[in-house]
Amino acid sequence: MGGASSTRRVTFEADENENITVVKGIRLSENVIDRMKETSPSGSKSHRYSGAYGASVSDEELKRRVAEELALEQAKKESENQKRLKQSKELDRERALANEQLTRAILRERISSEQDRTKAKHLARMLEEKDRVIKRQDAFYKEQLARLEERSSEFYKVTTEQYQKAAEEVEAKFK
Repeated sequence: MGGASSTRRVTFEADENENITVVKGIRLSENVIDRMKETSPSGSKSHRYSGAYGASVSDEELKRRVAEELALEQAKKESENQKRLKQSKELDRERALANEQLTRAILRERISSEQDRTKAKHLARMLEEKDRVIKRQDAFYKEQLARLEERSSEFYKVTTEQYQKAAEEVEAKFK
């Protein structure tokens, strides 16, 4: 853009306001046109315009400058649009990555809580089973203790009776 002459036709006309020029539907202020007139040396075309600063520019030169300005503006807009598109894509990518990470974290948390619930249920069942075993053992040992006490009581009775009998026999022999 810039140095080579363009084959593109640019038409421009004055707007109702004297300080605005319309070029292919794009409104240019007098300041932009003046800057375009000032930036390059005057051409050798027959039609010349004089701006507010007294510089004269041919029709072709003015058209070329307007076309260059338009091309620069268009390139700027395109660059900005590409930058916005790139930023938008980056934001979308980051958003998708964040959503994916959040989904993974939620899934991990659900799995972890489910594992905790399963483990708690398993431990509760084991505790109940141990409690039943302890109760059975407690009943068994109480029964054994009762039998041993009964035997001990019977043995004590028998021993006491035998002792009394033996004491009476010994007493009877020595009387």
